[in-house]
Parts: sequence; C-alpha cells; structure tokens
Amino acid sequence: MALAALTSACSAIGVLNGVAKVTSPGVTVTRDIAYAPGERHGLDVYQPAQRMAGRPVVVFFYGGGWDSGAKADYAWVGRALAGQGFVTVVPDYRLYPQAKWPDFLQDSALAVRWARDNAAQYGGQPAKLVLMGHSAGAYNAVDLAVDERWLTAVGVDPEHDIKAVVGLSGPYDFLPLESDELKTIFGPEGQRPDTQPINHVNGRAPPLLLITGDKDHTVDPGNSDRLAAKVRAAGGQVTVIHYAGLDHARTVAALAGPLRWIAPIMRETTAFIDRQTGVAPPPAN
Repeated sequence: MALAALTSACSAIGVLNGVAKVTSPGVTVTRDIAYAPGERHGLDVYQPAQRMAGRPVVVFFYGGGWDSGAKADYAWVGRALAGQGFVTVVPDYRLYPQAKWPDFLQDSALAVRWARDNAAQYGGQPAKLVLMGHSAGAYNAVDLAVDERWLTAVGVDPEHDIKAVVGLSGPYDFLPLESDELKTIFGPEGQRPDTQPINHVNGRAPPLLLITGDKDHTVDPGNSDRLAAKVRAAGGQVTVIHYAGLDHARTVAALAGPLRWIAPIMRETTAFIDRQTGVAPPPAN
C-alpha cells in the first residue's frame, strides 16, 4: 500500500536511507539476524548512539499491501527511531503470493518474540516493548495487540508484554474487499470478518496511538476512527490524531529527520512511547 506512493512523494528510498545516515550519526546497525528459519525471516536492529540501559524497544513493521516491501528499504525509519533513543527492530515477513493471512501475522509474532527475548543484548528493556507500523504494517502491529491468538501462540502476552502500539495510516476495518488480490490474501468471504482487527477488540489491549492523514486515498482514515470507537466502548485506551494535509505516504515520511516539518508525528510518537513505558527521553539528537 505504501512503497510506491512513498517513493513518488519523498524521492527515492535510497535518498532517504542516505540522508538518514547523516542525520542519525552514531546509530549502530546489526543486519540480517534470523528470528525464525526460512526466507524473509530476518530482521535488523538499530541501537541508539547514546547507550542508555533499559530503553524501550520498538518493533516497526513496514507497509506494502502484504505483497511488497523489504526491511532494507526502511533503514531510514530504523535510524530515525533509534535517533530518538529507542532500540529499534525492523523485521521482514512473508508476503503474497508466498504467504496469505495469517502467515504474515504469525511471522510478525515471531519477530516480536525475538525482540522480547533478545532486547537486552542491544541495550533495550524487554519489559518496555512497543509495536509500530505503517499501512499494512500498522495492521500487523495493531492486530497482534488486539487479537491475542498470534502472540500467545509464541509465548508472548499482549496484555502484559506489550506496553504500547503506534499505527500510522492503518487498515483495521476494511471490508468488503474490492481487489482480487486482497480477496485471495484474506481468504474466503466467510473467513474475512475474522481477519479484521476491529472484530477482536476486547478492551484489554495495550494503549494505542492511531495517526492518519485526512488526504489518504489509499486507506480510509475512518479505519482509525472506527477502531478507536470500538476500543473506547470496550474500556480500552486509544488516542487518534488526524493531520488534515497528509496523504498515505506522508504519515511515515514525516518520521525522517529532514521531513519532520511536514507534521510533528515523530514528536507525538516519541512522547506517547515514553509516557506509556514510563521512561524519561534521552537528550535530543
């Protein structure tokens, strides 16, 4: 859903990655760590330049409509979040046509399990684990939090092990499906309600921050509002932020250092994560 739009809106991915190296000096990157056997089961870890013990760990899932995307393309996001003092994990996950629902959720859950079990080696605090994603990646992050099946299957308790979730321009309530590809990815019509995060809200999920742009023509901003209403009705915690001038790509592009003038999304995200994890932020880079 995001990569092609992001490329046209923010110039080439390579430019963003190149600029990120300059604007986030000192970030240490460990690449291609296997979190499970098989293809597309690798992840990259971004460690902050200022090594402060016990920092939150953010697992970031990129978008791409569940049929495209690669962790290397989102190195700039890893560096940007590490620049805020977060130990950041960016995993790959299986994509269509090799994978369909719920394969990518099961992969995402395994990546979260790896982050919890290994965060301390990289200066992170396993008890301060945060999920974050954009577009299809926001779906992955939010669904792991509200649908307990995927994390509990790998020994992670979403109610206690996950402290916060950030979704950027995510699809959480997107039936009926229109594209033939999505119909294949999400299976027979009778199964599709089970694939929607909104149908698994129980009020016990960790606090959610849902950010969307009102000019988003890829994912209806109403997805965030409808999910938030369901969470509130169930007694859960959720914050929704709309940016009137942003489209689908710019909600994630605004995380990049040179593009933060677009919207204060990094500031809102950092404040939310620090608040929910109960830590003071490090000095700004």
